[in-house]
Amino acid sequence: MVSMMTERLLLRRPGEEDVEPLALMNADPEVMRYIGDGSALPPDLDRTAAGLARVRREWDERGFGMLSVVVRETGRFAGWVTLTVPDFLPQVLPAVEIGWRLRRECWGHGYATEAAGELLRFGFAECGLDRVVSIRHVGNLRSERVMDKLGMRFAFETVVPAHGRPVAVHEITKAAHDALRVRPADG
Repeated sequence: MVSMMTERLLLRRPGEEDVEPLALMNADPEVMRYIGDGSALPPDLDRTAAGLARVRREWDERGFGMLSVVVRETGRFAGWVTLTVPDFLPQVLPAVEIGWRLRRECWGHGYATEAAGELLRFGFAECGLDRVVSIRHVGNLRSERVMDKLGMRFAFETVVPAHGRPVAVHEITKAAHDALRVRPADG
């Protein structure tokens, strides 16, 4: 079972306990504003459980996937972070994308950067990835700031074929990531 710890967060494979909070998060219009076509999803527990079953299979097939983000201090589900293949945007393929989604009350605490930073490290160190992309809707400044903090650099803008919304693609290579993690010794 894959799990990771950061200073404040537990990242773990999703379980049945995540179905309800995930469904409620996906039903929040503000959370979903920059996801897909921008529509909130109905809080359908069966649909959410089926989605989590697919996520667990992805881990088994690829060796990476979505992790639930849990605040260690409270044990509360904060959202998720993922490494996945962005099939919705064929022009970036082959690629692995890092992404995140947090409950609104968890915004502004640095959780997205902390969780994504740990998963990015895992992707490069444990999965052997050479390059990771991140895709955000143009105008999603919060995600752009997270990408900047992760050391990702803007690559290009394009449009998602399925719904026609403009997106910006950011990327980081393993070499660039490793260079960011190397700190000179104090003199």
